[in-house]
Amino acid sequence: MEREGPAIELAGLSKYYGRKTGVDHLDLAVRRGEIFGFLGPNGAGKTTTIRCLVGLLRPSAGRIRLLGLDPVADHRRLAPRLGYLPGELRLYPELTGAQTLRLLGDLQGAATSRRAELCERLGLTVADLARPVREYSRGMKQKLGLVQALQHDPELVVLDEPTEGLDPLVQEVFFALLAEASHAGRTVLLSSHVLPEVQRACGRVALVRAGRLVAVRAVSTLRQERARRVRLVLADGLGARGLGSAERWSPRWHGDEVQLLVPPAELVAGLRELLVALPVADLSVEEAGLDEAFLDLYRQDVEAAEVRS
Repeated sequence: MEREGPAIELAGLSKYYGRKTGVDHLDLAVRRGEIFGFLGPNGAGKTTTIRCLVGLLRPSAGRIRLLGLDPVADHRRLAPRLGYLPGELRLYPELTGAQTLRLLGDLQGAATSRRAELCERLGLTVADLARPVREYSRGMKQKLGLVQALQHDPELVVLDEPTEGLDPLVQEVFFALLAEASHAGRTVLLSSHVLPEVQRACGRVALVRAGRLVAVRAVSTLRQERARRVRLVLADGLGARGLGSAERWSPRWHGDEVQLLVPPAELVAGLRELLVALPVADLSVEEAGLDEAFLDLYRQDVEAAEVRS
């Protein structure tokens, strides 16, 4: 039974701190084998949700299942199958890197079959691992955190801001590890504020705001549904000006260049109108990224909340 159903299942998850709401009736299901993005602005409830997921906080209400298990009641059975990298990684400064990995491996309760491989790929040398953690840079601590989260080859990995402090080359290794995990049927929950990273790695994403679930979408669907980024360069050298009805497309001016976010349904007619009305010297149309989609959904949710109030 434990190996059936979603890897992560939240039903009515709520967490309150007195009168303050951390998470409010959150329903979410993450399929086994997918890399799932978990997004939201600061204070949205992402960290609270993750801490409830891994058993560090007890929910005020609702139900949580990870791999079919309760993260609190079934902690001993779940720990060998779960990897976790917190957003604020705190390590014992007096321990060496090697001692840290051994300690956390013992707490995970599973063989650390990938430790040496991961250290090599992430650039943690034998000499690095022999040094106390208090001498580590931020990036080295983050690499150590990634190794401990993956060293026992867990079925489910929860990563909170995993690329913080990593240089670009190490980030490439990290994305390769994510792809390999997905190919091997592992499940990854990735919480990040770096939207291009989520767009690159995840098949689906959830957006939360003020402790509530705003939307769950496939990344490909989000990008297709949302506005296109249109860039126009004008030839008359007069710079910014009023654009009439095109003002609704959030114009951003840089000298004689203006960038617009145009909904797909309005793209053809809108461009025809602009080309007739303006002295356009150059034109480009790009598929909007996840950042535009995120802002669009967030704006819609704010407007809906204002209507409800």
